[in-house]
Amino acid sequence: MKLPSLALSGLVLATPAASFTPTRPAGTSTSLHVFSKPGSKGTAEGWIDPSAPVNTPESLQKTLAEALKGSSFQKRISILGSTGSIGTQTLDIVDACPENFVVDALSAGNNAELMAEQCLKYKPKVASLSTPEAADKLRKILQEQGCTEMPEIVHGAEGIVEAATVGSADTVVTGIVGAAGLLPTIEAIKLGKDIALANKETLISGGPVINPLVEKHGINMLPADSEHSAIFQCLQGVPPGGLRRIILTASGGAFRDLSKEELFEMCEKDARAVQKKATTHPNWDMGAKITLDSATMMNKGLEVIEAHYLFGASYDDIDIVIHPQSIVHSMVETQDTSCIAQLGWADMRLPIVYSVSWPHRLKMPYKPLDLAEIGSLTFKGPDVEKYPCIRLAYEAGKKGGTMTAVLNAANEAANEMFRADVGLGFLDIPKLIEGAMEAHKDDFKDKDVTLDDILSCDAWAREYVAENTKNVAKAPLVL
Repeated sequence: MKLPSLALSGLVLATPAASFTPTRPAGTSTSLHVFSKPGSKGTAEGWIDPSAPVNTPESLQKTLAEALKGSSFQKRISILGSTGSIGTQTLDIVDACPENFVVDALSAGNNAELMAEQCLKYKPKVASLSTPEAADKLRKILQEQGCTEMPEIVHGAEGIVEAATVGSADTVVTGIVGAAGLLPTIEAIKLGKDIALANKETLISGGPVINPLVEKHGINMLPADSEHSAIFQCLQGVPPGGLRRIILTASGGAFRDLSKEELFEMCEKDARAVQKKATTHPNWDMGAKITLDSATMMNKGLEVIEAHYLFGASYDDIDIVIHPQSIVHSMVETQDTSCIAQLGWADMRLPIVYSVSWPHRLKMPYKPLDLAEIGSLTFKGPDVEKYPCIRLAYEAGKKGGTMTAVLNAANEAANEMFRADVGLGFLDIPKLIEGAMEAHKDDFKDKDVTLDDILSCDAWAREYVAENTKNVAKAPLVL
């Protein structure tokens, strides 16, 4: 398949079959409200119902109703992944706005020491760790510290679900990584809890299951990562049918200043240097997995899929643009061709605070943006031949169903094996992902997809990558 260069003018891909029909408030006469259809063609072709509260009459009414309550609100939150980056930054926000947030539950991995500090400070009702050993250690530390308000201490997958479903919490921050975040998110949605979404797998892998549940239970799916939060913020006040196009910005990763020819030559002649460079981000430290995803640009491909489910946009109407300064976090284009952008320093606390305070704007003690200090902002379209993972993500997204779960799991497995230095080359990553997608076609499912289907496909794709790693070195990339 041949794709044109991605730029602000858009790209043309095959149109998915799903359609978008703006829903109307119960009891409202259709003669009183006529909404235009979204999309660059104005036909709504390929659009779906969004999981985020945007693009519909109901979302406008809900946003207004929440906004008019004022900023004296108090939310009770559960944090999944409390000792990780998302979790600790969420707790920073709680510290800055103690009158607005109460922590009812925390879950984490095996860091019992940090969890103990969090329990002593925030006094959650439930504290969950990965293993029974870590849970026992937490209990012992809290007893030694003279904890007077001992939380219910749980562990394992069941413990994460218990933290996500604690009765008193109304918002769950999903900072947990991987497919382990799917089940607790689903159970929280079923109980009517809002989701501050930082777990990519929730929609990239689980979109076919999650979106119908969001609609059924009427909860708010609120993005907590910078790009999707930017889009969400730009859409506040945009009327139904008003969105024409989404523009995701990307830093460009480690190889943004190399041409395709230079990158490919480097991969052939100095694989060790490529590995070192691919795991070092030019702007900031994001962790090894995401840094490599940025180098392959798969992170942006995954965000395209997430944007489709969050905002309902067809893949025709989601573009990518490289923006090295990472100040414009993303943009939307409205039907009159106005572009609305959200700008800010690269600080994850900004999207997190909006996800837990939406639609309010809380006063935060952060450094204001200084455009004069930045000086200039630049943009360019990505080379989709240099970054084949972008095209694979669009292909998986258009296919829909279980294919995006396979894409995500195959990428995670290939990413991990590349970083483990088992002889996998940088260009072998998209080969393995493409191979998994091709092999999955016989078992592909796009109707009545269940959580079991998604988890099964996730496990299968990881096994495929492990079994085929040695076969890809001389294999061509087909696309």
